[in-house]
Amino acid sequence: MTGMTSTARPLLNRRLAEFGTTIFAEMSALAVRTGSINLGQGFPDTDGPEEVREAAVRALREGRGNQYPPGSGVPELRTAIADHQLRFHGLGFDPDTEVLVTAGATEAIAAAMLALLEPGDEVIAFEPYYDSYAASIALAGGTRVPVTLRPHEDGFRLDLDELRAAVTDRTRLLLVNSPHNPTGTVLTREELAAIAALAVERDLLVVTDEVYEHLVFDGAEHLPLAAFPGMRERTVTIGSAGKTFSFTGWKVGWVTATPALVSAVRSAKQFLTYVSAGPFQYAVAEALRLPDSYFDELRADLLAKRDLLGTGLEQAGFKVFRPAGTYFITADITPLGESDGFGFCRALPERAGVVAIPNAVFYDHREAGAPFVRFAFCKQTSVLEEAAERLRKAFAH
Repeated sequence: MTGMTSTARPLLNRRLAEFGTTIFAEMSALAVRTGSINLGQGFPDTDGPEEVREAAVRALREGRGNQYPPGSGVPELRTAIADHQLRFHGLGFDPDTEVLVTAGATEAIAAAMLALLEPGDEVIAFEPYYDSYAASIALAGGTRVPVTLRPHEDGFRLDLDELRAAVTDRTRLLLVNSPHNPTGTVLTREELAAIAALAVERDLLVVTDEVYEHLVFDGAEHLPLAAFPGMRERTVTIGSAGKTFSFTGWKVGWVTATPALVSAVRSAKQFLTYVSAGPFQYAVAEALRLPDSYFDELRADLLAKRDLLGTGLEQAGFKVFRPAGTYFITADITPLGESDGFGFCRALPERAGVVAIPNAVFYDHREAGAPFVRFAFCKQTSVLEEAAERLRKAFAH
């Protein structure tokens, strides 16, 4: 027969064998099939600022970025990224040697893992973690070592003793995400100082995913790990325009680090996409220069939406962990008499007309995440109000 493979060897290489279709694709398809409100995948349902969209249109019409942009990113965007890091975090970076533009944060993470790991190197990541972390570590031949954020009354917290105990002679890198997806935890100054001290003591590289840096609430403060003593020379900081400006489809991310680290990451990145999002790079450069009022209004808007959905979930009977950052809420389903997040989320569209994500997909220790589900609140207020009402009708007694 033609078109058939003649080998018994699996088509998918063993490093990716554990990764099938992402849960986001499955649940988004379920939302479409059932006509449910999709609070699963983390993308806004409205576009970002009109002036940023117009900047992209202007770049297209003026022929800027329609052909291959420079491999490191267009100079205007690299300069804007450096200015942003200085403006908000007091960190100075040379736009020519210490900034690299990537196809979103996901490519930045993958390129960093491919560049910095040798097969067998251990990478410590805080579970639950964004699913691309595990796949990127696997692609690089590394071994992931999860350190679990544990639920407390005020949210999920890191056990620093557990982190220290996880470091071995094989540990190469710490992969840190704060503000943290999916739990909404924002690491404190004390926690970050302890992580920095550990990295220096054990001579570890650190990759920090800071894409939710502007989405912090209730007085929480985002503090870049690269600003702590001894960390500037060992930290790869990853940022992104998608979450801050509500243009997730543009896939514009970046890396800031020392010239040596940027060069290493670029060596891998150039063979992934080489370049991407040419005209959008010019638009993001303008977005990063928006006044402080934009960032303040973004936080205020999302805080109101967090509280709207959080209150609706509580009224429906969930135990809610209100996040200090990101635009996700984690809820505990055990007060509803449930314990299996996968089964709960697969049944939820039929029961309530709402889609959520089971947090267990973000864990190696699946049992630790079994009773938790994640809802995204980066949606229009009317959509969140309808979702909350549906959940109340389905579960409140």
